[in-house]
Amino acid sequence: MPLPASTTTKEEPSEGPPTSFVNGQTFPFAYPDSSSSSKTHPFFFFLYFPSEQKNSRRRLSVPITMYQFDDQMEMDGFDRLPDSLILLIFNSVTDIKTLIRCRSVSKRFNSLVPETESLVLKVDCVISSESESGSIFLTILKSLLKSLHEIFHPKPSHQFLAKTRPNNSPTQILTQFHRIRSLAIELPSGDLKLEKGVTVKWRADFGKTLKSCVILGFRSPENAAARRGGGGEEDVAGGLKVRVVWSISALIAASARHFLLKEVVKEHGEMEEVVLRDREGEGTVVMDKEGLRECREEAEHVTDDRAWEMSRTVVPSVSMRMRHEPRLELSGGVVVEGATLVVIRASVNVKDGAEVDDAELAFGAFGGVHSETVQALLKSRSYLLEMNSF
Repeated sequence: MPLPASTTTKEEPSEGPPTSFVNGQTFPFAYPDSSSSSKTHPFFFFLYFPSEQKNSRRRLSVPITMYQFDDQMEMDGFDRLPDSLILLIFNSVTDIKTLIRCRSVSKRFNSLVPETESLVLKVDCVISSESESGSIFLTILKSLLKSLHEIFHPKPSHQFLAKTRPNNSPTQILTQFHRIRSLAIELPSGDLKLEKGVTVKWRADFGKTLKSCVILGFRSPENAAARRGGGGEEDVAGGLKVRVVWSISALIAASARHFLLKEVVKEHGEMEEVVLRDREGEGTVVMDKEGLRECREEAEHVTDDRAWEMSRTVVPSVSMRMRHEPRLELSGGVVVEGATLVVIRASVNVKDGAEVDDAELAFGAFGGVHSETVQALLKSRSYLLEMNSF
């Protein structure tokens, strides 16, 4: 087939086996119009393919005219955005999985994503450190490992613990970010396994240990009717006991979640706020800037030996102020059965006028849809209970 008039051929020796590939080169060219924003450049594709001669190949030089715009027009849209604006977008995205994927988009994104300050880590599953069937075995195994560790490493080694850390643990995932200011971790489900028809919600504020906890519980109308059918006297006698069980269960769940946060808080000294919640909206652990500082200072005095024996933070001696209404009728015809509000404070934080402060804590924990229930319960008679550390 005859070649185009604008093409040339040239025989070149070939050292290796015949190959075919594309190569290009750009040459300067006079601008057709100096007032135009575009510039033309001839562009040559060199096509190599086997020649009829032995051990040689032909080159076709095909000139193609291409248009090149000003540098500003060539630049990608994101390249014109300042880093501060891109970081503002990343801080609005917050989801860690999405941000990690963004790192593969470009070198610039890869360098900016670790600077994100507001993050949300959604945990897909939680693997318990102990199981009911193997708790004795694991306890013995931990004891043996602890003894071996003390023999070969007289001083606590953080590297030993780091090696046993799962690659998908929150601490390991967060190592990719080094300017975290606000962190929210979302668990897949709540911790309380209560009887059917019972709803318990709580919010706990922590420092190195529990500062305060607010608990709101109630029953479904069907569940409350079934309990009343069993006898009113039994309900009155067991009502207080059930509400105390709700409170203790919430405190244990809160202290276990706080323990999970300690390693994250220790590794990221730049954080100013941490929230650990669940997707069911059952419970929330909150640590503000002052609480994080207390937790880090406490971590410096805790040896790794204690970490082998603990699965939750110790709950200090607390004062509980409880309010209860068997039945509340709210606006819109809504009926709440067995409504209970418990405001818990560490005994060292209890002061005069605590009842007045209960409203601030309660509304801060349960605003919005539960605010009317909280307001009605705050008008009820309160009962004060004391509980030792556990």
